[in-house]
Amino acid sequence: MAPPPGTLLGISSTYLSRYTTSWLLPPLPLALLRLLLSLYAFVTTFTILGTDTPLSARQSFSYFTVLTYWGLAFYFLFSGLHTLTYARSGVSWLQRWPRPLQAFHALFYSTIVTFPFLVTIVFWALLYKGPWFPKTVDAWSNISQHALNSLFAVTEILLPATLPPAPLHLLFLAVLLALYLGLAYITYAIQGFYVYNFLNPSQGAGRTAGYIIGILVAECVIFGLVWGIIWIRVWLTERVLGMKAKTAGRSGRREPAHEMENRTERSPGGVADDVEMGKSEK
Repeated sequence: MAPPPGTLLGISSTYLSRYTTSWLLPPLPLALLRLLLSLYAFVTTFTILGTDTPLSARQSFSYFTVLTYWGLAFYFLFSGLHTLTYARSGVSWLQRWPRPLQAFHALFYSTIVTFPFLVTIVFWALLYKGPWFPKTVDAWSNISQHALNSLFAVTEILLPATLPPAPLHLLFLAVLLALYLGLAYITYAIQGFYVYNFLNPSQGAGRTAGYIIGILVAECVIFGLVWGIIWIRVWLTERVLGMKAKTAGRSGRREPAHEMENRTERSPGGVADDVEMGKSEK
């Protein structure tokens, strides 16, 4: 029998209840951490926009780095609010959302734990040629967008009680990369510049195609590694150490063990989910 569509998209009850909980932090500290990271990302983004020329600010929306950093800012904002409402009431906004929006949030999570690593690798391996940035603000902005972005992704891999991303998400990630490739060439057609030099076919169509295929392969490898790390984290914290996700009741405090409704539900990743979270206190 085929798995339910919700499981394939990462929006079954097993998945959804874990986006707002952590095996290490109670819901309120997790919410505050996410909101703090969102604030940092927004402050960084608006500071860069404020110090850029109007032309550079407009052109920035064609860069994958900038788009993914906006994604980090908005992801941590919404995930922080979801977690905050869960901490206060025991049921998050995410659990009340329509299924299509839940599916988008699950896919959003998959982009957050993979795209930042792709940005970091491509920038330091292909784009950065040195010397180091002479202006402090330039150094700070580049570290924020090309190094701290991956650190932010690591927090979402290690801290929440999330399960490994649904394998079907890899197809959506590939589609998103293809759509961005189209945006990059539309930018050249309209504004006359290549956002990344390796996309310029004048250096050789084969070489450009090699870069594009290489980036797609890198994304697939990153997805596989992230999937494995999350699987190991769930196995280690829940199976080996017995550290279940910290949940919250209506009062915003952790539910006593005897008040939690237990069940065992097998996830696609092969890790048992022993607690159905997001339930109100009885």
